[in-house]
Amino acid sequence: MASEREDEMRADLASLRIDRGPGVQRRAPKRRRWVMPFVVALLLLGGAAALAMKLRPLPVHVAAAQRSAPGEGGPAPLLSGSGYVVTGDRYVSIGVRVPGRIDRYFVEEGQSVHKGDPLVQLDDRDYRAAVAAIEGQIASARANVALADSDLTRGRPLHDSGVISQQEYDVLVNKAAVARALIAQLDAQLDSAHVNLDYTTLRAPADGVVLAKLKEVGEIAVPGGFAGSGDLIRLANLTDMRTEVDVNEVDLNRVKLGQPALVTPDAYPDLKYDAKVVKLYPQVDRQKGTLKVEVHIERPDEKLLPDMSARVTFLAAPQPDTHEEPAVLVPADAVRRDTQGDMIVWVVRDGRAQAQRVTTAGDVGGKLRIAEGLSGGESVVIGDVELKDGQRVAVE
Repeated sequence: MASEREDEMRADLASLRIDRGPGVQRRAPKRRRWVMPFVVALLLLGGAAALAMKLRPLPVHVAAAQRSAPGEGGPAPLLSGSGYVVTGDRYVSIGVRVPGRIDRYFVEEGQSVHKGDPLVQLDDRDYRAAVAAIEGQIASARANVALADSDLTRGRPLHDSGVISQQEYDVLVNKAAVARALIAQLDAQLDSAHVNLDYTTLRAPADGVVLAKLKEVGEIAVPGGFAGSGDLIRLANLTDMRTEVDVNEVDLNRVKLGQPALVTPDAYPDLKYDAKVVKLYPQVDRQKGTLKVEVHIERPDEKLLPDMSARVTFLAAPQPDTHEEPAVLVPADAVRRDTQGDMIVWVVRDGRAQAQRVTTAGDVGGKLRIAEGLSGGESVVIGDVELKDGQRVAVE
């Protein structure tokens, strides 16, 4: 019985054993054979995608190089420099003529005013009181004159009849003359008091625009003082706008009075203002080696403000007797420098970008004048794009 029991246990244990026969071992190598082809396929697909991206044309924006007719490109630029917008009369600082407390301002910064307009009002009570006091003194003096004239009128027949002496009569004459002189003196004092009262209202000496209010309401303003401490208002005449620019002394032979110029504010690079050279300062700055030059802006507008930075381009005077060659103009962002520092433009030919060296001759109306390198009609790449010579491009 024990032997049969042991045989049954062995059979049960054999049924629980995991079969690791030769058939199972043959399936593992079969699964590993699919891994390598799958990885190779992925690598081939990735390489093909990278190659396709590399061969894909780079989208670019282009503009046509324009060949203008003779004279259409405008006068040729000779010289350019940076400066600042100023007014012809510089700035007018208006200060008080009499001391007083600031009562009110009639204007605000940026407001346009005309000659004679009130700007600031000082406390005028003391000055009005002074006028009233002098007017009272004049009334008293006139009464004294009337009395002196009456005494003199009565004394004249008495002097003629010998009732009063010559000395007494001279005293009456002198008394009437002194009374009249006092009235003249008080009249002059009254005029001065009226002038001081009028000074309590500051008025615009000329047409202009209020640039700044230099003191606050309630402060005490006094005439003069250190560094213009009595100034209350600063005006500028914006109808006469100019631009100051320092010109290197080696370039002075290219600048002269009456020469045409263009003014381009840094704040508005698309705007061009016609100008003309109106002043060459008489002394060169020894330290900088420059001469200050002023150009008058012919048609200023409200966008031009004092102390605004601007670029001045001096133009060649028109020569009607000479033949002017046609100009080739391209957008300013089409010209760039290569690794050697040469000026180039990217020209699109047959779907590929080609670097073309050019020589510029200044800017005209927001475009660059090309002196050499282009003949007009070429499609040039504009904008900041990284290109290589011969690279395929697609025009958008």
